[in-house]
Amino acid sequence: MSSPRTTAEIKSLIRWTIAMVFLAIVFFWCAYLVRGVLLLVYCAMLLAIGFSPIVRLIERQTLLPIGSARFPRWLAILVLYIGILGALTLIGFLVIPPLVHQAQSFWNALPGMFERAQQFLISKGIIAEHLTLREAVAKTPAGGGDAAGAIAGAVVNVVGGIFGVVTILILTFYLLVETSSLRDTFIRLFPKEQRNRVRDAGHEVTLKVSAWLGGQLLLGAIIGTSSAIGLWALGIPFFYVLALLSGIGELIPVIGPFLSAIPALAVASTVSLDKVAFVAIFFIVQQQFENHLLVPRIMSKQVGVSAVTVIVALLIGGSLLGIVGALLAVPTAAILQVIATEVLKD
Repeated sequence: MSSPRTTAEIKSLIRWTIAMVFLAIVFFWCAYLVRGVLLLVYCAMLLAIGFSPIVRLIERQTLLPIGSARFPRWLAILVLYIGILGALTLIGFLVIPPLVHQAQSFWNALPGMFERAQQFLISKGIIAEHLTLREAVAKTPAGGGDAAGAIAGAVVNVVGGIFGVVTILILTFYLLVETSSLRDTFIRLFPKEQRNRVRDAGHEVTLKVSAWLGGQLLLGAIIGTSSAIGLWALGIPFFYVLALLSGIGELIPVIGPFLSAIPALAVASTVSLDKVAFVAIFFIVQQQFENHLLVPRIMSKQVGVSAVTVIVALLIGGSLLGIVGALLAVPTAAILQVIATEVLKD
């Protein structure tokens, strides 16, 4: 039977508890202050995990005689980056010229489209005042004296976004280079009898995040391509620009597809009401196909996250971090699912 604790021991326990609570508060407060940096690091970690299987495949290549059976890891990562840059450059050469042409045509046609849309609204009694496009812009919140501030804010946001992307790519490179040492250090934090389970869980996380990353890119490509074909077949002008918006919108969970459909509907309204109906039907059918066929096959079978988990994760991620939170919700849910499975395993 253990002896009752002395007054000194109780006081020591109280002091230790107070100290730990204080340190926890300081830790979480510091984490909150640098939440932007931590978010960049987390994004880089997800990319490093997602690219890791591809880097291993490049390392093990046997096509080039370089004196050994493996590429140096830094060279394999560099090959991956060059491949991504080359693919983006090729897409740019294919997409940008017609995109610029259609964007210029769209800008030139915008006043006429605005006028026709306004005449339609006036004829239906929805609005009573006739405005020019310049007057309509001037009446918007950012159209008056705040226009310069709005433009400056937009430029700052774009520059900040570019800086963030470059930072993530550089950090991802170094995380991939140091993958082995970082993984070994992390595994050594656990007892020896648990290290194999941790190693297996890490491998499963890598597979899930890689599947998610590839799935997102595949979904964006499929939706963008099908939108280009569908809008072209429907005779919608500027279909190249609208299809690109659809492909990008697909990468934004929940609201992305709806937001990317709005410009297509707006352009269709300048042609005829029948075109608006056909475009709306097209996007509804496309989203039903995506929701009930593409996403279940890619996310459920490859990533292994149930539909309920995806919905809950999107709601929580969107509430916490907006669009960025929604983007990171599915891979985070997959990682937490793996951890929960290992913790609850007998």
